[in-house]
Amino acid sequence: MSIVTVGIDLAKNIFAVHGVDENGKAVLIKPKVARDQLLPLIVQISPCLIGIEACSGAHHWARLFRGYGHTVKLMAPKFVTPYRLSGKRGKDDAADAAAICEAVTRPHMRFVPIKEEHQHP
Repeated sequence: MSIVTVGIDLAKNIFAVHGVDENGKAVLIKPKVARDQLLPLIVQISPCLIGIEACSGAHHWARLFRGYGHTVKLMAPKFVTPYRLSGKRGKDDAADAAAICEAVTRPHMRFVPIKEEHQHP
């Protein structure tokens, strides 16, 4: 399983993770990952590109993931919205993770700089 891009939909306790290979085929679909299981899951993946919607908690996770060699990019939620699937599937955490995974690869996406601990108020 060669994962090149991962999208993570953050929440309070349960996260959704969506990973694709170099062909864009979904090879990692985890719609429910407990908070204490997220880091162990990401650590076992070879370094890759990880996309996360920007929020205060996203900066913490981004710093952790970077420590394991991953490239992490944060995006404002309003820029991810156009990539969400609509119709039959609707809006859910798994669909959000897939949209984040797609959005982070777009060439004209705008990203939010990751704040270090000392930069948080």
